[in-house]
This record gives sequence, structure tokens and C-alpha cells, in this order.
Amino acid sequence: MAERRVCVVTGTRADYGMLRPLLQAVARTPGLRLQLVATGAHLSPAFGRTVEEIRADGLEPDAEVPCLLAGDDALAVAQSAGLALLGLAGALARLRPDVVVLLGDRYEALAAAQAAYLQRMPVAHLAGGDLTEGSLDDGLRHALTKLAHLHFVTHAEAEARVLQMGEEPWRVHRVGSLAVDAALRAPRASREELERELAWRLRPRNLLVSFHPPTVRAEAAEAELEELLAALEGLGPEVGIVLTGSNADEAGLRLSRRLEAFAAGRPHVLYRPSLGQRRYLGLMALADAVVGNSSSGLYEAPSLGTPSVDVGERQRGRPRAASVLHCPPRREAIRAAVERALALGRVRAANPYGDGRATERILAVLQALPPRERLLHKRFLAPPARPLHEVPPEAEDGPCSTES
Repeated sequence: MAERRVCVVTGTRADYGMLRPLLQAVARTPGLRLQLVATGAHLSPAFGRTVEEIRADGLEPDAEVPCLLAGDDALAVAQSAGLALLGLAGALARLRPDVVVLLGDRYEALAAAQAAYLQRMPVAHLAGGDLTEGSLDDGLRHALTKLAHLHFVTHAEAEARVLQMGEEPWRVHRVGSLAVDAALRAPRASREELERELAWRLRPRNLLVSFHPPTVRAEAAEAELEELLAALEGLGPEVGIVLTGSNADEAGLRLSRRLEAFAAGRPHVLYRPSLGQRRYLGLMALADAVVGNSSSGLYEAPSLGTPSVDVGERQRGRPRAASVLHCPPRREAIRAAVERALALGRVRAANPYGDGRATERILAVLQALPPRERLLHKRFLAPPARPLHEVPPEAEDGPCSTES
């Protein structure tokens, strides 16, 4: 039998870090041929040109699709999405994959799904059915679900939502999150390696901070970041702080510039646009807490025993381990939550995103794909009817609090 071509599209350091265990597994599995497409922030010097980290892992992209325009306003993001669709359509036409694998909820992934769907290429979507009510990712993620032909979901609530959207049960596989696989399996830099490679000394207590724009309310991004920085400033110089650059979202470049400026002149604060997965996971495993609004504080940190402080609304709607403390984007609340996290110490918390074996489950499905025509012929299954006036329980939730 001919090899089955499995094309994986990655657009950011974050999704690549999660996809890495699956990429390596596909590459070494007989009967499967990995095709890798790098796009988005991977190709941008402003975001660390992380395509070189992919190559350092021994994975050579089969196609590179530049799409990021200068600027981080809404128009630049929308136009970048259009360029992504143009470039990815051509790349997929050349590669002719048997299945296109996409993770998450970014516009690059949606562009890849559109390009594949319109060329009758089956799409497998990872991490559909989640909620992130403080970002535009919610709408992109749900759109990806309707364009996809296979669904690899991370938890039971996500599975229920995908089925609620009319997807056929045989297409939906609950596998857990690849982020947990990466946290437990990927190489991690040691304390000595981190200090040498970063040319920076870790303190007795340290925080790993990743803050991204809350894109539903992008106009609030800079004000929320100032509240976070004020809370961090109040901790004093005895706490080491490592800041990572923001995502390639609306307002992301502005936030990164402010983070870099905050680190300047503060010896106990280090800024890097991108740490790379090995250093990022190494710091997460050594840190006393993860702080910000990155999904890594919910996905990876609990599996490494590191408490995390989730700030604001960006991740609202996701399940949380007991080690994840939530707070509004106000300096007093952030400071109180950080102090609680520091007091927790190392935490053994059940991770709602799985047991670290998502890779094997996904691989088994990819090895036994149904015929192409069956995958492409989607049917909509109507969910049970409910009164139109009924309000979903989650819509009645109040504002976030400092409770976990």
C-alpha cells in the first residue's frame, strides 16, 4: 500500500510545542509520511523566527508560507489571514496530503482548513469543542470544527460540545491534550543549562510569565498588562521573573515591546521573544509559579507540579486543575493570587487534559483512516431540541474571582 501522507500545519511556537510529539511519532511510523508546513510567526524575525527551532529538532518543513504583515492592528491580522489562505492553498495543492492535521484555534489554522476543505482534502482537528471566552479563538475554533472531518478532543465537555454542533459520533475521538504529552516527554533544560544559555541567574524563587492580548477586548490589552506589571514590580528584586513575548495577535507587538522595556534595567527580570520548548518547559518545571493568561498555565503546568495564576478572561471556559488560581486583571488581585501560588509550593493536581498518551491515540486513528469518500461526506446530526428562550448556564456566570 502507498504511504499515507499526513500534513501538519504549524503557525506558532505554542502549537508546535504541542504538536512535536505527534510529528515525531508520525515521522517514524511505517505506512505514514509526515509533511510539515510552517507559517505565521514561525517565519517572522519579530517573533523569534522559530522555524529554526523546528529544524533544530531534525524536522525540515516541506513548505514555508509567509503571511504576517507588519503591524498588529485588526486590519493587519485580517489581511494576514487572507495571505495565509492564499499561500496555504498553493502549498497543499503541491503536497496533495491524504489528511491535513490542524491544532487549536488560530486564523492560520482556519486558513489551512479552508484551503483543504475546498480542495476536498480531509481535515483532522485537534482541541475542538473548548471554550476561551476572552478571545476571538472561540469563533475560529468552532468554525474549524464544522470544516473538519475528524475531531481529536481533549476532555469530555469538549466532546459534548462537538457532538452538540451536529458532528457524527464516529468522527469524534477523546484523546487528551498533546500539551500534556509534551510536558511529560519533551527534553527540558536543567537549571545549569538555563543559566548558561540565558546568561541570567535564577533566584531562590522564580516566576515564568506569559501574557497575550485578550482579543475579544483587544483595546484593554495594554491596560491589563500594566496591572500585571505593577503586581510583579511589587514582589521586589528577590523574585526572579522571566517574561516571554506575546502571540502574533492584535496588540501583540505592542505588548512585547512593553514587556521588553519592563525588563530593561531590572537585573532580576529577563525578557525573551521566544524561549524555545526545551527552555520554556525547563523553566516551567523549576518555577515557583506560572503567571499570565497562556493556555500553558492550564495545560502543561499542572502535569509538571507547578501552580499557575490565570489572569483575566482570555482562558475563561476551560477546565482547570486545582493548582490553577484565577484572578481578575487588577494589580491587587494578581498580587494576592501570586502570593497564594508561591505559598502552595509543588502541587500534585489531577490534570483534566489527560494522561500524556494522546499521541498514541491520535496515531492509531491516523493509521486506520476510513476511505477518503466516507471522510469527506459529512452529515449533520441535529441535537435534541430545547426551548429557544432557555439561557445556557454558562451565560449566567458572574465575573471572575480570585478563587481557584
